[in-house]
Amino acid sequence: MNHAFSYLSAGGFLGLPITPDAPPSAISGKAFAIAGVNWDGSVTNRPGARFGPGAIRQASRMLCDATHPLFDTTPLGSLADLGDLMLPNTGLEALRAALMPQAEALIGKYQMVWMGGDHSITLPLLRAYRDHFGRPLACIHFDAHCDTWTDHFGEPSGHGTWVHEAFTEGLVIPEAFVQVGIRSSGVREAREYVNDKGGRIYTARELRGQDGRALQGVIDEVRTRMANNGNPPLYLTFDIDALDPAFAPGTGTPEPGGLTSSQAMTLLEGWYDLNWIGMDCTEVAPPYDHAELTSNAAATIIWTWLCGRINAQTRS
Repeated sequence: MNHAFSYLSAGGFLGLPITPDAPPSAISGKAFAIAGVNWDGSVTNRPGARFGPGAIRQASRMLCDATHPLFDTTPLGSLADLGDLMLPNTGLEALRAALMPQAEALIGKYQMVWMGGDHSITLPLLRAYRDHFGRPLACIHFDAHCDTWTDHFGEPSGHGTWVHEAFTEGLVIPEAFVQVGIRSSGVREAREYVNDKGGRIYTARELRGQDGRALQGVIDEVRTRMANNGNPPLYLTFDIDALDPAFAPGTGTPEPGGLTSSQAMTLLEGWYDLNWIGMDCTEVAPPYDHAELTSNAAATIIWTWLCGRINAQTRS
């Protein structure tokens, strides 16, 4: 992979070496891998998410030996950092055409963590997972925005349309689609789209004041929803603007009134052993970050998900 562009990462997640072209023997036994998707050509407000993967990697080094205090495990022995995918800088369809074959090759080898990039990267990733598993997916979607609009400020597609497109294309199971943290302005048809299709929306307003044990009802309800749908392959997409700007100011479309970092951690820890197949973390925009708050939150979210997956596999 060519590291000519200034926004491509120089150092790996948790201090791991970046091994995009390593021979199989060098990364044998690695069940998990991480890759950057440096694209922000579909943002509707502030650009800068193309710099997200590098900032998240830098922030992750603060995690030291990366042993999780709840799961008592570290992903270091199970994780490879594959660097940043080679992608075009302009043109959404060109981006998707370049991303999908790279994603399909990696999905067949690892449980992947994709670091964006703006949220338009999720649609081609879901297409790749749908092709790989041969069936629609369950999805948990953390976000301030519903991303269910039918157009993107006059364009047919972008980072605010991917949920509508995923439903329309049959990439996801409507009843197993869960949104968490939604709070932005929008017409009812967009705001309630997932509920109307049979899914579940936990708005930020509904979750206000809930933390710790108070979130157990949400954890249990989502577990039941997944079980009622046969525990299908489950994908996590975490738009960092699900968090309140107090916790994640470095993003393109900040929305006050969001989740706390501890709420997000509680939910992810409570869902650690669901039938996860992969995740992405999007919309980290370092140019607007204060004191690296946003990249630190993103690194911790990714690390928590990885440690939960490893813990679940160890117990199974």
